[in-house]
Amino acid sequence: MNIAATVVEPRIADLHVSDSEITAYLVDGRSVSVPLAWSWRLSDATTAQRAHWELLGDGTCVHWPEIDEDISIEGMLHGSPAPKTAAVS
Repeated sequence: MNIAATVVEPRIADLHVSDSEITAYLVDGRSVSVPLAWSWRLSDATTAQRAHWELLGDGTCVHWPEIDEDISIEGMLHGSPAPKTAAVS
């Protein structure tokens, strides 16, 4: 028996960042939420900076240009928080 399955890469249609969560709304109707603390840059950002985002890669990634942060939907789905980098002197 042959079964053909089409693998569709998850894509973000919309996004909301609250004071505690990052919620991605996917094109297939699902939503995925992760704690805001997973992104130290977003945690440290202002409400206005959090609200200024853009989709990249046909919705596979979100970019916040003012704080230079990127989060992929794959990272959200697989539970991969952003690592905090050491301060540069």
